[in-house]
Amino acid sequence: MSQTHLLTGAGSGIGLAVARRLADRGDRLILVARDDARAAELTALFAGSSAVVADLRQPQTIAALAADLPDTLDSVIHAAGVVDLGHVADLPLGAWESQLTVNLIAPAELTRIALRALRATRGHVLFVNSGAGLTAHAEWAAYAASKHGLKALADALRGEEAPHGVRVTTVYPGRTATPMQARVHEQEGNAYDPARFIDPESVATAILTAIDLPADAVITDLSVRPGPR
Repeated sequence: MSQTHLLTGAGSGIGLAVARRLADRGDRLILVARDDARAAELTALFAGSSAVVADLRQPQTIAALAADLPDTLDSVIHAAGVVDLGHVADLPLGAWESQLTVNLIAPAELTRIALRALRATRGHVLFVNSGAGLTAHAEWAAYAASKHGLKALADALRGEEAPHGVRVTTVYPGRTATPMQARVHEQEGNAYDPARFIDPESVATAILTAIDLPADAVITDLSVRPGPR
């Protein structure tokens, strides 16, 4: 039986890999797009999908999506994210605000408005976090703070929604060969070789494993690390 999924970040990287896999098996995709032009691009990419418009950089726009969501959702998959590296001594306020907003506040708000539809199906919330959500290294303070916060959101939500049958999973990918990783390397001043890192398809496999698990069990936290090279 096909399912219905609400996704962010479906335009690139891990989100794109997950969306393709779900579309290929016949599931219905509702894709969050930042504007109408992006919505048209995404729906053209995934035949049969639909899109809802909200700018994750402006979480106050998300509540309006409630009227556009179906009565039931099988999952919400949060795969969108932004990253800006820098020393705490140098990071401008805007770098903190953008990362905390897109990586933490927007997922919280989108989850909030989707919970009614998720409760109706005893559905699943899946957060694509990061290894930085478990350990913070130099120059990663703002990004890691947003991802540590995302872990806290998932842990609290899991306890709150268990009585409603909603499962909550956090996936922590290590460095993955995505456009975001290319940006990280640019910021670090390092050459980028995608072959050194996890293929987004491998992370997608982990995500689908979590959401496809029978309802009598839940993968709460799943770390995915690069294999031997």
